[in-house]
Amino acid sequence: MKKTHSKALLSFFFFFCVTILFTEKGMGENISIPVNVGVILDLDSDLDGKIALSCIEMALSDFYATHGDYKTRLVLNTRDSMKDVVGAATAALDLIKNVEVQAIFGPTTSMQASFVIDLGEKAQVPIISFSASSPSLTSIRSTYFVQATLNDSTQVNAISELVKTYKWREAVPIYMDNEYGEGILPYLIDALQAVNARVPYRSVISPSTTDDQIVVELYKLMGMQTRVFIVHMYGSLGTRIFAKAKEIGMMSEGYVWIMTDGLTADLFTKSLCYWDNARGTGTKELQDFRFRWKRKFQQDNPYIIDAELNIYGLRGYDAATALALAVKKTGTTNFGFLKANVSSTSSTDLASLGVSFNGPSLLQALSNTSFKGLTGNYHFVDGQLHSPAFQIVNVNGNGGREIGFWTPKKGLVKQWVPSNGTNSTSVSSISTVIFPGDTIVVPKGWGIPTNKKRLRIGVPVKSSTQFVDVIYNPSSNTSTVTGFCIDVFETAVKSLPYDLPYEYVPFANPNGEPAGTYNDLVYQVSLFVDYTLPYIESSVSVVVPTEGHNIESAWFFLKPLTWDLWVSTLIFFVFIGFVVWVLEHRINGDFRGPASNQAGTIFWFSFSTMVFSQRERVVSNLSRVVVIIWCFAVLILTHSYTASLSSLLTIQQLKVADVNELIKKGKNVGYQSDFILRTLLDLGFDRSKLMVYSSPKECHELLSKGSGNGGIAAAFEEEPYMKVFLSKHCPKYTIIDALFKTGGFGFVFPKGSPLVPDISLAILNMIEGDQMKEFHDKWFGKQTSCPNSGTSNSLSMKTFWGLFLISGIAALLAPIIFIVMFVHQEWRVVLRPSDSTTSIWSKIRHLFIIFNQRDLTSHTFRKSEADERDGIHLQSMGAASQSGYSVHTEFHGSSSVGCDSSRNSQKPRVVINADQLANPNQEGPVKENQKSNVNHQTPTRTDQRPNAIIHQRSKSDLY
Repeated sequence: MKKTHSKALLSFFFFFCVTILFTEKGMGENISIPVNVGVILDLDSDLDGKIALSCIEMALSDFYATHGDYKTRLVLNTRDSMKDVVGAATAALDLIKNVEVQAIFGPTTSMQASFVIDLGEKAQVPIISFSASSPSLTSIRSTYFVQATLNDSTQVNAISELVKTYKWREAVPIYMDNEYGEGILPYLIDALQAVNARVPYRSVISPSTTDDQIVVELYKLMGMQTRVFIVHMYGSLGTRIFAKAKEIGMMSEGYVWIMTDGLTADLFTKSLCYWDNARGTGTKELQDFRFRWKRKFQQDNPYIIDAELNIYGLRGYDAATALALAVKKTGTTNFGFLKANVSSTSSTDLASLGVSFNGPSLLQALSNTSFKGLTGNYHFVDGQLHSPAFQIVNVNGNGGREIGFWTPKKGLVKQWVPSNGTNSTSVSSISTVIFPGDTIVVPKGWGIPTNKKRLRIGVPVKSSTQFVDVIYNPSSNTSTVTGFCIDVFETAVKSLPYDLPYEYVPFANPNGEPAGTYNDLVYQVSLFVDYTLPYIESSVSVVVPTEGHNIESAWFFLKPLTWDLWVSTLIFFVFIGFVVWVLEHRINGDFRGPASNQAGTIFWFSFSTMVFSQRERVVSNLSRVVVIIWCFAVLILTHSYTASLSSLLTIQQLKVADVNELIKKGKNVGYQSDFILRTLLDLGFDRSKLMVYSSPKECHELLSKGSGNGGIAAAFEEEPYMKVFLSKHCPKYTIIDALFKTGGFGFVFPKGSPLVPDISLAILNMIEGDQMKEFHDKWFGKQTSCPNSGTSNSLSMKTFWGLFLISGIAALLAPIIFIVMFVHQEWRVVLRPSDSTTSIWSKIRHLFIIFNQRDLTSHTFRKSEADERDGIHLQSMGAASQSGYSVHTEFHGSSSVGCDSSRNSQKPRVVINADQLANPNQEGPVKENQKSNVNHQTPTRTDQRPNAIIHQRSKSDLY
């Protein structure tokens, strides 16, 4: 029995040893490596800190529950910053130096983070903040700062896109007076200015401000014109501001409130479903986590009732998950610190701060970490959490509804589908928004303060004009303002979609005189101003007096042409007549005869072309070319003369031709505004020659006196004023020059005023319609241009020198061609061998003699002589039948003086039959051989009686 007991005891001992051995072996295989990390949050009195800490703890619990094979385990070392910058820095220093943490979560605020970042950089310990979103933290450029939340600067473009879409021109940022609030401001202002929106005021709210101070600031905002407010602060302060704004009526119709991402998340995370589509997570997953978190948080904090999960808790959960993944990637070694080599005399803890061996590797692994978390796709870009889109939420009452998204690539869209595309920024791209006052009408974003006076409209005081006229009523001590500009302004204001109370304020001294110039009036509005769209186009014009012509002068008809043109025309008339005579003299009987007759023909033919009544016909082709060209020139000259004469009879003559003449002659000129004065000085006028006038009446008086009598030779003014001036003094003055275009007539408002685009749009609608024309006809009448004003100069040779050149060339070439042909034809006769002793001058004289004779070989003379022969033959036949004579005409060859005998110059002969002379009473028909025969060289004889032959020489042979 004892032996059996011993055996049993031995077996139990063996089993116990084996069990312990295997147990120790299994425990050795599952031993985890702790990795210290720090957590710096506001835990004492801040609910958000407690919520974030519980989410971090749940993140690590959930992570290692699903990744039980990971050997590394994050160990949280929590410190309370106590909402203090120094407290946060002290906690960080303690965690790095004493605990040797590998990373730190936190701190909560941006101000705390700016101090802690420097410590992390020195010790190479990553600082992971999921709540410090200020853009100013990125300017520190610490490689060991990881912004595990959205940088506030990433949302400013989404805000400015909303402002641009709804055409708001001004916006007032209301921000917290700390690092968080001020960090976004430079980026927000730049984004608003990029869409042409102005920031007229910045409202800064201290975190420690009282409710009374908040009300005072809100009343200040209510007294301004801007109605669009962009609120950027913590939820605790934002809740108080919205409550007070509602109390004083700033949540009514016409107001617009835009909240930034952080404030929206603080106030409205009860409706967590709005995070689902925005962050890419499913509703069931998020709701399951919310349920588990609420149960755990209630167990850990039984004294806190109805705590709600917020965005900071969700981002803390994802940040802890990201760090756990990064630590796993770095391995299980090098979690120590390199101690600093400092002297024993160092009295600061910073000097003894060590450097983490694992810091660079952990930072690299954290940057490459990517996963799908509770807040969506989670990954870092340049040390900042990346967000592909912002959700636009319309807050109405206690809840909010999604109306669209904003993405960097697509802009505002109703549905967010990650894909490439173009920006869409129209209002229709997002859902309808319900604005304060439960209205869907888009507020103008600007209004007249209810606790302010009416909009004061400054009016220039001038002498009565159709543009602006101020009529003072002494009995009621009031002023009435009328005019074209006033009608345009009042009509534009009436067309605005909102009420705009205003009053006119004449810019005048107590005595009724103008209080200053236009520039002075503009400075009363603001130092920097904007102009509306011009409702009248304008330019700087020059008005000068005119003088009429003395049409009763006996020599007035000579004024249309200058003396040089008159002389040139007269010379050409004579020259063209002479050329035609040279070309027609030998072949045209109209240009022959006695010398006096030929001279008269030259003048008659030439001057008759002026009225195209010449009777002489031209038969030479060269003459026809010359006459055609000259008739064309005469046609242009006569019509130009007629037009110029008509102009001189109707158009007044200018006393001054142009601006340069005014400057060269040192004439006095007038102006009215400082703008015109600067223009005149820039043109080169002497300051002493410039005279100012204050009214159209004074301008008329100065122009009437003239520059030599203490007046002015010209007036410089904008074109609309001058048109009105000329409508009263049209015959006496005229516009000679428009120097350059100006901006035109518009209304002046302070720079950035929302009234500028609205009034400009109203003016544009009036210009496109009929209202502007109605106002113009009402105040200025239906103006017509001055028919008697302008310039008319006498026509000079410079105008027609090309025409005279063409006519002259034709008139010179034609006789040259004729002379060459004539000399070539007749020179052989002059150079006969028998006349070799004749001098050259005699031969030239013979050429002139030949030129003076008819060219009977011309077709014109052959035709005329044939007609003449036919007429003589018929007459002689009739005479013979009555008297018994037989008469016929023959042409025999005869030699002219100095001409070649071979040249047949046909001369007529009259032959009388001798039989008829001897026997006049002989009856019977004339024999056939007794009839006229032109081709016979000798007369026909009927008997042996001699014939009486009479040679007849015509005078036309010589002339």
